[in-house]
Amino acid sequence: MPAIEDPILMRDLLRETEPLAIPFFERPAQDLARALLSCVVIHGDTAGMIVETEAYLGLHDLAAHASRGKTERTKALFGPAGRAYVYFIYGMHECLNVVGEREGEPGSVLIRALEPLAGLTQMYERRRWKGRATGLANGPGKLTQALNITRKQYGQRLDRGELTIRGWRRKPAFHVAVTPRIGISEAVDWPLRFVWAGHPCLSKR
Repeated sequence: MPAIEDPILMRDLLRETEPLAIPFFERPAQDLARALLSCVVIHGDTAGMIVETEAYLGLHDLAAHASRGKTERTKALFGPAGRAYVYFIYGMHECLNVVGEREGEPGSVLIRALEPLAGLTQMYERRRWKGRATGLANGPGKLTQALNITRKQYGQRLDRGELTIRGWRRKPAFHVAVTPRIGISEAVDWPLRFVWAGHPCLSKR
């Protein structure tokens, strides 16, 4: 295992970022997916910067869970923006989505990859990972495992509490690239995947 060193101390991270107010999330899913790039997900003593997202557009997007209508599983998608929609997939992975749009309009954003920032020791232990830090959270199932995000956080507000998303007081400069979404069987050509172009922590196809 490589030497483990956090790129930034949590106290410094909290000082250099600020919570995102709920109105930040109240925008179309594709706009939110772009806006979330470089924002920071914090859960407990672990944190990572968002470098890859995918937008899901709701009822008319057959790749979106919301296209099946409002159910016990998807009810958070139809609720207020700025909440966590966490679901279990393939019998092994939790996935974190951010609810956007206005209440009743079920657009959401899948967080696909993070750059680890704080709590790397815990991330390595949870992932049982022995490689480079760039591989700790470079996938939707990897990042939830690394940050210990589970369905216990389903429906929680993301502007405060144990699971939060914050923005940098000085946003870093980067180029956004847009591609079709990955790993779906419907609407496969829709350009709704947004990435920090060239970032080493992007997910693998």
